[in-house]
Amino acid sequence: MGVAGEVAKPVAAMVLVQVVFAGVNIFYKLAVCDGMDMRVLVAYRYLFASAVLAPLAYFVERKSRTRLTWRVVVLSFICGLTGGSLAQNLYISGMKLTSATFASAMTNLIPAITFVLAVIFRYESLAVRTFSGQAKVAGTFFGVGGAMLLTFYKGADITPWHSTINLVATLTHGGGGGGHQQQGAAAQEDRVMGSVLVMGSCFFYALWLILQARLSREYPFHYSSTALMCLMSTLQSVAFALCYDRDVAQWRLGLDIRLLSVAYSGVLASGVMLVVLSWCVKRRGPLFASVFNPLMLLVVAVLSSLLLAEKLHLGSALGAVLIVMGLYAVLWGKGRETATEAAKVAELPPQDDDHHPIDVVVVQRHPSEGEEDKQQRTDR
Repeated sequence: MGVAGEVAKPVAAMVLVQVVFAGVNIFYKLAVCDGMDMRVLVAYRYLFASAVLAPLAYFVERKSRTRLTWRVVVLSFICGLTGGSLAQNLYISGMKLTSATFASAMTNLIPAITFVLAVIFRYESLAVRTFSGQAKVAGTFFGVGGAMLLTFYKGADITPWHSTINLVATLTHGGGGGGHQQQGAAAQEDRVMGSVLVMGSCFFYALWLILQARLSREYPFHYSSTALMCLMSTLQSVAFALCYDRDVAQWRLGLDIRLLSVAYSGVLASGVMLVVLSWCVKRRGPLFASVFNPLMLLVVAVLSSLLLAEKLHLGSALGAVLIVMGLYAVLWGKGRETATEAAKVAELPPQDDDHHPIDVVVVQRHPSEGEEDKQQRTDR
């Protein structure tokens, strides 16, 4: 029972994380359809996240945290830009032009893009002659092919059920037939542009993963570095939003879907779930956490069709399947590569300090002149 519980706890935690992250996509879509500016939404998300993570980092790491350096501050600024403000603004913009399911499917490209960037920056070798290298390369091609299929092929409507609930129409106070016709006329153009924006978001997020690894080596305090990155993302997002829209009404929050969206995404997703995700990674490793990513796509697809009246098309389904296959191929290759490296390390002779041979150097001491005279008098 104890062993089963130890196995079940991380699994249940990761399922909860993916369900909560899926909810972020739904709330994003609802807030944007309510007329909330996307840049303001991102700014509020990181503001709420900073308010949660800053006290947590202070109390958890106050005894072990070292002094900040300018190098760490600059790296935190770049990480906040690539993995925070820029990636999220591109993601929401792409979701606005497509759908929550479409954008969620595209995020499974991140491991493949990360692998390509790691090869370019020489953090990883291509190693096409090994099974792990071939799996990662094949997974990358699967992911790109799935993204292309998702973008340019729509196909027939294969939604298994048809819900009468449409929260988007409720927020926009009823969309008439003319709106649907206008959307249909520009649907392909929006789909392509939305794909470019979401893939741009995936690119910057993958770049953030590489930079974050470097930041972790420079400043190995997880909560403090994450809180600092969220603070940087807040400043960047606020400045970016103010450059485009200075309407005070956009920043006003009431008891509506806008407040619920920023509170859910900032406090629950970026705050509480980050702690849960960190615990899972610490217990079972990053590969274990990555395996659950496609679950978010499934939850988003179900919730979008039930609550947002989104249609599931054949092209989206086939493209998502290819992307998920590519994801698991990359993860399998990375897992096999890690196991091989661990096996090589295990084959090395043990380096136990308690059993190291001790070399004793004996130095013959020559007596001084005074000691020689004293020794001669004693002999006499």
